[in-house]
Amino acid sequence: MISKAEKIAFLTEAAKRFGDVVSRKQLKSMYNEGYKRQAWLTKDEYRADRGMYRLPLSEFQINLTGASNVVPIQKPVESKPTAKISSVGRVEEDAIIPKKNALYVPFGFFDKMKSIIASKRFYPVFVSGLSGNGKTLMVEQACAQSGREFLRVNISPETDEDDLIGGFRLVDGETKWFDGPVVQAMKRGSVLTLDEIDRGSNKLMCIQGILEGKGFLIKKTGEYVDPAFGFNVIATANTKGKGDDSGRYMAATILDDAFLERFPITVEQEYPDTKVEIKILTKMFDSLGINDKEFAENLVKWADIIRKTFDEGAIDELISTRRLVHIAEAFVIFGDKMDAIQYCINRFDTETKTSFLDLYTKIDAGIDPTASKPAEESEQTDTPY
Repeated sequence: MISKAEKIAFLTEAAKRFGDVVSRKQLKSMYNEGYKRQAWLTKDEYRADRGMYRLPLSEFQINLTGASNVVPIQKPVESKPTAKISSVGRVEEDAIIPKKNALYVPFGFFDKMKSIIASKRFYPVFVSGLSGNGKTLMVEQACAQSGREFLRVNISPETDEDDLIGGFRLVDGETKWFDGPVVQAMKRGSVLTLDEIDRGSNKLMCIQGILEGKGFLIKKTGEYVDPAFGFNVIATANTKGKGDDSGRYMAATILDDAFLERFPITVEQEYPDTKVEIKILTKMFDSLGINDKEFAENLVKWADIIRKTFDEGAIDELISTRRLVHIAEAFVIFGDKMDAIQYCINRFDTETKTSFLDLYTKIDAGIDPTASKPAEESEQTDTPY
């Protein structure tokens, strides 16, 4: 016999997940989690359509605003840890939810991303933006702050169905099937992040139906996988899946339009504004034991000028937030501002590097302009190497 309190608890949780009409499959998914079977709910008086049932919320005077506080009646559904992928493509059981990064400073789309992830609704998001502006970190920290499992997969031109869905692996002389990260995320109700998705090929089309929130039939095993409650897909990329003509992202491919259409929204992630970026660097400096707020402000001002010049098409390179963090770390190691800057921008061509160094000496009055000479051109000393 099911008590009225148990019925109310079940109805509230079901309504929170599925709305006021549920299917037999949705009810079954809750039974599989340990909820008591609600045979009374499938009577003709609650039938909305074939295999569909109306939840009698008003009959039990259920207020949906309190749904988030409902505790399951029987077996609790424990929060699952963050997925880590082993060498054979298996999610390790001791994986944990991402730790909150004390140095992370939210900006841009973060609050909305956190709302999407915390809602546990299936709502795929495509995040595009220049490199080094915190796209993946945003998703990770949104998961950390929401207590959600975060599973990250890096996409490459070689990524195929076997990598994503799963395949047979040779283990101890035996061939065994292992679910791929996409299927594992579906089963666990994880937030799946497909990082650098614009590096993928048309083989990504194997997850087309999954991007619609539908179940997936694993052809090689015959298993049908329904996505667990909370499963979602977030994609990150440097482009919008239309390729890149600038030459900055040579590996970026043109993704099939039908594939891109499965993402309800596309987010254009920009670099943080100067106030936020100063806060980011200041927190980084504090963590590294650097007491020099003026240096942080000068670096941000320097990067901002370079980015604006880049946007105007006058230069081909820019300084990312990630590179500013690298400079801070280099400063701790080398103990010299210009050395730290120089070594972190050495990947640019000589003309660009020299102009960037020269610009910084004009911003920071405490810097000797001669210090901007590349190390290989500096005068030799008698100090042996």
